Amino acid sequence: MKKIFVLTGEPSGDKLASKVISKLKNSRSDIEYLSVGGEHLKSIGIKSLYNLNEITYLGFTRVLLNILKIKSKIKDTVDQIIKFEPNILFTVDSPDFTLRVAKEVKKRNKNIKIIHFIAPKVWVWREHRVKKLKSFLDHILLLFPFEKKYFDKEGIKSTFTGHPLLEDEERTKIDISQIIKDNKKIFSIYPGSRLSEINVLTPILFKFVKKMNQKYKDLFFVFHSTGEHVQLIQNLLLKEEFKNCGAIGDDKIKTHILKSSIFAVAKSGTISLEICNARIPSVIVYKMNIINFYIVKMLVKVKFANIINIAAKREIIPELLQSKCNADIIFNTVDKLLSNKIALEKQVNETQKIIKDFKTEKSSTIASTVLINNL
Repeated sequence: MKKIFVLTGEPSGDKLASKVISKLKNSRSDIEYLSVGGEHLKSIGIKSLYNLNEITYLGFTRVLLNILKIKSKIKDTVDQIIKFEPNILFTVDSPDFTLRVAKEVKKRNKNIKIIHFIAPKVWVWREHRVKKLKSFLDHILLLFPFEKKYFDKEGIKSTFTGHPLLEDEERTKIDISQIIKDNKKIFSIYPGSRLSEINVLTPILFKFVKKMNQKYKDLFFVFHSTGEHVQLIQNLLLKEEFKNCGAIGDDKIKTHILKSSIFAVAKSGTISLEICNARIPSVIVYKMNIINFYIVKMLVKVKFANIINIAAKREIIPELLQSKCNADIIFNTVDKLLSNKIALEKQVNETQKIIKDFKTEKSSTIASTVLINNL
């Protein structure tokens, strides 16, 4: 049996990894897996060493406060990978954790091939990192075509896969009439997958919903969550006594609800690509600790937070960050867009022009083929 260890660091990486590994499992039955993963890898039968919560730290200040715990977890994870003796260590996203582990694994066993999925955003900040990656990465998989030049320059093998979350898959029809009642229009809200994000954003988003309810009487707001946090959000919604809100954790239902939505308000991140792919207009929101914000602001070399806006070099999707991430501004921005059909159509059409360059025919298949070729 060949062996692959799948290393993720947060729910978005877990989701991407599961798409690739599910393709691999369909084509090869002679591979044994072990992981640090979440609910998506678990759903396809991949055992995880521990819960992702133990390593998902958000922001510089939280990392500093937990530095000893993180170092211990890195050492633990390296020890377990070496003990498992995989042919390939497949690291996915969360570079500050996964690549630190990968570097130590390579030091201890040079025979383990290391393939990393989702290149560190060197085009946003810390371009010098590319030189360091050369010493321990055997191959890197790229989501975006413009990334390749950074790794070619250093002689690192790379493959542009496109984004697996942009793959158009056949989906079974799901009856959502029991979730959305009274023929209301669906409005999707994404408060984040990390507990720290949920704690910051849900109070703001609840105030936003209350403002929307004062003007719009035909909306049903669906909060998209992970299986782990969906009950928490449901409890918070019950506490607020909302009559037209619900929370969903099931991925199949979430996808169907998104495609049936008239609009989405989403935490800045990967989910924005899925929203664009579903052709749903949206705005992006985010708020972080003020110290973290100024650290990021000093380091980044791009003007925007959202990948669509970065690629377009202009704001196609409104970004409501930090001081702009408040109920009044979110409401005013959304209300203005909802009252202008031409603006809604324009946003959707412009996002389609951008994401077509992020797509390949078979993103997950390309990534799984690279893994097979390296076994």
